[in-house]
Amino acid sequence: MDVFLASPRGFCAGVDLAVDIVDLAIQQYGIPVYVKHQIVHNPKVVADVEAKGAITVENVEEVPEGAVVVFSAHGSPPSDYQIASRRGLTVLDATCPLVTRVHNEAKKYTREGKKIVLVGHAGHQEVIGTTGQAEMELVDERQDSKLPDWSKDSEVAVLTQTTLSVNDTARAIARIKKRHPNAVVRNDICYATTNRQAAATELADMTELVLVIGAQNSSNCNRLKDVAIKKGVRAHLINGPEELDHSWLYGVEKIGITSGASTPEKQVKAVIEAISPDNIFRVGPGEDKTTFAIPRNLRGMVSGGTRQSKEDLILDEDN
Repeated sequence: MDVFLASPRGFCAGVDLAVDIVDLAIQQYGIPVYVKHQIVHNPKVVADVEAKGAITVENVEEVPEGAVVVFSAHGSPPSDYQIASRRGLTVLDATCPLVTRVHNEAKKYTREGKKIVLVGHAGHQEVIGTTGQAEMELVDERQDSKLPDWSKDSEVAVLTQTTLSVNDTARAIARIKKRHPNAVVRNDICYATTNRQAAATELADMTELVLVIGAQNSSNCNRLKDVAIKKGVRAHLINGPEELDHSWLYGVEKIGITSGASTPEKQVKAVIEAISPDNIFRVGPGEDKTTFAIPRNLRGMVSGGTRQSKEDLILDEDN
């Protein structure tokens, strides 16, 4: 049995940054440090930061007055910052810079008088943060949402959640453009989502089964699974070897493995060890090199960061 291992996979620059910010905040401010929402959508990452002294909450009101709070990578609405200010909280913003860019676009288009459509998933934390920035209408491509009832000559701008299916989003944008041909379109799907979906497509073309390693509540992990299924290949999303059903492997000679942008490499390694393949081959152009800067108020602690290299995996991917 051979394993074909996607590269790039796993932690993206935004997740690296968010996890580093929590670690460095604990070093600089001591414990506890509060985190508004899961720092990233992976329960094992959340458990790791909580073991170090972080406390995850879902509402800013739960954070004691005067405490330190980290806002998660997914972005937060302005109301969270306002509540934090009233409560005298020290806020460390771990919002992915690519999500912040979407927030800034929303504000810009609002100033220009444009009507905004956001293509995204209702209820996702990133969408909650983005829709809080300005008035906008949400189109959820999973639900075949109706388009806003605006006149065809309305000035329209289209934004997208950063972790969507590339192909599904293209169809949603085409539907909007058909109604509003002059709409300004900002396809904000991030580099990590795009690259990982491309690698998953390549895996699906050469394997009989694709395993996506990551959390069930991770948007980008679910989109990787969808990519493989739409290529006609069996695919499962699991968060570790404890969720691996070995009956899936019966009669399979070629297994593709990838992982979402919030999945630590150790989870990938554990699944591969559970499978115990004869050979491991790397598929794709290689690891992402993108990095984002640590916030200024934590840079003095940067030596304590936790960024990992997937090249350190104790497996020969190229044998």
